[in-house]
Parts: sequence; structure tokens; C-alpha cells
Amino acid sequence: MARTRACMGQTDGPGTDGPGTDPGNVLFVVMDTVRKSHCSVYGYDRPTTPSLEAFAEEATVFEEAVAPAPWTLPVHASLFTGLYPTQHGATQENPYLEGATTLAESLSTAGYRSSCYSSNAWITPYTNLTDGFDDQDNFFQVMPGEFLSGPLSRAWKTMNDSPALRRLADTLVKLGNTAHEYLESGGGGDSKTPDIVDRTREFIADADEGGDPWFSFINLMDAHLPYHPPDEYADEFAPGVDSTDVCQNSKEYNCGARDIDDEEWTDIESLYDAEIAYLDHHLGRLFDWLRETDRWEDTLVVVASDHGELHGEHDLYGHEFCIYDPLVNVPLLVKHPDLPAERETETQVELQDLYHTVLDHAGADAATGGEPFDPARSLVRDDYRSFADHGPADRAATQSRFPAHDDGALDDYAFVDYHRPVVELRQLESKASAAGIEISEDSRFYSRMRAARRPDGKVIRNERIPDEAYRLDVDPDELDDIAADGTAGSDDPVVADTETALGTFEGELDGEWAGDAGEDVLDDMGEEAKDRLSDLGYIE
Repeated sequence: MARTRACMGQTDGPGTDGPGTDPGNVLFVVMDTVRKSHCSVYGYDRPTTPSLEAFAEEATVFEEAVAPAPWTLPVHASLFTGLYPTQHGATQENPYLEGATTLAESLSTAGYRSSCYSSNAWITPYTNLTDGFDDQDNFFQVMPGEFLSGPLSRAWKTMNDSPALRRLADTLVKLGNTAHEYLESGGGGDSKTPDIVDRTREFIADADEGGDPWFSFINLMDAHLPYHPPDEYADEFAPGVDSTDVCQNSKEYNCGARDIDDEEWTDIESLYDAEIAYLDHHLGRLFDWLRETDRWEDTLVVVASDHGELHGEHDLYGHEFCIYDPLVNVPLLVKHPDLPAERETETQVELQDLYHTVLDHAGADAATGGEPFDPARSLVRDDYRSFADHGPADRAATQSRFPAHDDGALDDYAFVDYHRPVVELRQLESKASAAGIEISEDSRFYSRMRAARRPDGKVIRNERIPDEAYRLDVDPDELDDIAADGTAGSDDPVVADTETALGTFEGELDGEWAGDAGEDVLDDMGEEAKDRLSDLGYIE
């Protein structure tokens, strides 16, 4: 990706590949579950993102950004570690981050004050995703963040040595989840986005008053199911739609227990649009405050989605059981003093490269145990993704750089790494059983998946169903599978090269998956992982 100016603070002397030396503030925003094709900044015909359209006048808008997985936990773990899901291990088969040094820990070592505010149940102390942040709050509707991040959380983390505390914790969380589900199902749940924005402003003001550089991370959940937008936005985008009448449970549809016709899909998507517009409004409120208080110009601002959402495409609803582009080709806008305000349509970005971009802007090295800074993965470098120009500083310490990167063979490829969706699968089975439906274990619902992607082609390796291949340049909706005989061995040169890249990726991750003969993967999950899933209300 061509650059016309050098990165602020970069030390680009001969043989120097370290990050820049001048610390700069960082605002990192994840719009949870926001699909690119429903954002007006990406050409959608409804005005869902006017604040992002204004932001785009100062930012690089990336058309080819790729998430490393289609759901929250592994994507955030990748953002915070610079690693692929199999490398950091935070998946539904093992749903918490262990033994990793996070971006927040590295920035803390470099003298930053940091905060993490979210209402996403996966971004909490008991999944370890908040490790390293000086201040964090979960903004749960029923259970306050101070409670979840205090003594109870520490007790959970140490396996709950007290049986009495374990019983109390289970009871409280189950009551909280029940209340939350009741409020949300009736449309009475209120968004925590205004509180998150207000709290972020307070944190930034306090950090500036103390003279400290700051790193503020927020996750905004409005576009995640269920969709119950505020009346003002529902009236504009979904007039006359009763959010309690439409299907808000993706598992019912996916298992075949619930049908959705075209009219209902229109209503669902209208509610979804309203939620995005509401999120965009509050994001604009935060941006305006940063401008008004002279904090905007030199701050690195990242706005991304962790994954998208399906509304009936490929006969699926939600963001499970596939890795098609509506889920993994995500919005990404980045404002940096030395990034051009333009639309980048060719260069493909892997979301975990944002880890390196933040380190570069901050002038910080990875703390002990962290993935070393890789200049080839920093978006603010002139030669971004030119891996052959930058050998890794320490091959033994680097996990995300492969030998094929050094040869330039993987410059154009992004990889998606999706482990078996244990939690969603159990919910799907429950809905199917209640409806008297039997789901085949030789289906996508039980399948791990991996993909190699470049802007014009994609190959998907499926564990239990035939592999898939698509020419994205002529088939962006991934409707024409050109894989030969269920494998990606197509004569198409784009597909063939992409399949080779996927094979390289899998080889670096110790090959394809071992066969499991259909056993329940929960049987192999550690008791602590099961306890945490139970605490989160995902398994019984």
C-alpha cells in the first residue's frame, strides 16, 4: 500500500525495524457484529453511519479487512495478542486467553494508562481478555462490572476453592442471566453505549490531567442480537415493526425449527439498521468531544467490526457455522496523522495487524512474552505487508510470521481460523430436539473451518463437509462454489494459489485437524472452562 509520508515518530534508519519512538494516544473502537454492507460509509443505501461518513473524510477506509474468526472471543484475543486463534488458543473449545501477553500489558509497560469498556460477556476478567488494562468495566445490565471484576471474579479465576462461594456465584449469575434474557426478550433492555462513551471521556480526561499517554478500548454491542433499538431509531429505520414479534433467536432458524419469510427478514434487517445508526450516533458524540477538546488530531483512531452478521444468506442467521465474507470481511477505518484520507480497495488487511499498528504508533515494544513488533504488519509503514523487506527480529519469539512470509509468498493472503462452535452447537441441538429435528453430525454445524483469502479468491477448508472455493472478484456473494469434487483442487489459478497458501498456513499450525469420530468436544474441555461457560449462561 503506497504511502506519501513517513510515520510519525518512526525510526526508519538503515537496519532499524523497531516501532516509532514518540508515544501517541490511541482510541480503539470495535462495533460488535456490524456488517460492512449495512454501513452507509461502505455504500449502503440507508443512512446508518453518518458519523463514520464524516470520519472517513479524515481516515483510510479499508475495503478488504479480514477478521481471523467469525465471533467475538477469538477475534479480540487476536487483536490483543497479534496471533491467530490456534496460536493464542482462545476458542470455544477453550474459551479463555491463557499464557499470553496482551497489547494492554505492553502499553502499560511503556507508561500508558489504559481502559477497556464493553457490555460483551466475553470481554471480562474471567476470560482474561481484560488483562493489562488499568481500568475496565463490563457494563452488564443486571450484574455491575465492579462486582464481576472484584473478589468474585478473582475467586472464579482460582477455581473457586470455596464450595459455598461457587454455589453463591452460580446462583447469582443464573439469576442475572434470567433477568437479562427477560428484559431483552421484551424489548426492555437498554443500551450501555451512552454509559460506555461517557466513561471513556472521563478516563481520557483523567489520563490527560495526569500527563499520561492513554489507550482506550471500547466494544459497542448494539448491533448484536437481540435487536431492540430505541424508539427514535426504530421509528426512522423500522417504522411499525414490533421487535418482539420477529425471530430474535438465530438457533431456531438455523436448526429448521423456525421459518422466516422475506417480509420478516426485511423487518429484522430494519431493526439491525436502527441499532447500527444508534451506535453510530454515540460514536459521533465521542469523536465530537475529542475534536472540541483538542485531543483529536494526533490520536490514532481505529474503528473496526469484530465480525458481521448473516440474515438468511446461505440459509444461516447470526454469525456461527460458516466463515463467508459477510462475517469475516469487516469494516475498518483508521485515522493516523500519516495515513491518507482515502478509500483503500486493493490492500488486504488482517485485523491482528492492528496490534502491530498500535505498538508502532505508541513507540512501544512488546512486553516480555508478547508477540514481537513486526513492521511489515504495521498499517502506518510505507511497505505494509511487504514481508520480504522485513525479516523478523527473533524467529524463536515470533509466532505469526512464517517462513513463507519472509519469501513474500503470503503478502496478499489473510487467514481465518474457526474452531468447533461448541456453545452455539449445544444451543442449536437444544432447539432442534425441542422441535423433533435431528441434525446430522456430518454437517457444517459440527465442523471446524479454515480459509485463505485474497481480494479475488477464497478457499475454505471444512472439517466435515466438502471444501469450498470462490472467485470473489466475479462472485462476491460466494454463490458459485468452484471447488472440484468437494476439494479446492480447481483448475482456476487464483483458487490453486490460494489453496497452496492455505496449505502453508495449516502446516504452520501443525496440519489439518485430527479426526474425532464425532465425540463431544466438551468432554475434553477443562473444568475451569466449563465453569466459565456456565457462569456466562452459555451451557447448563
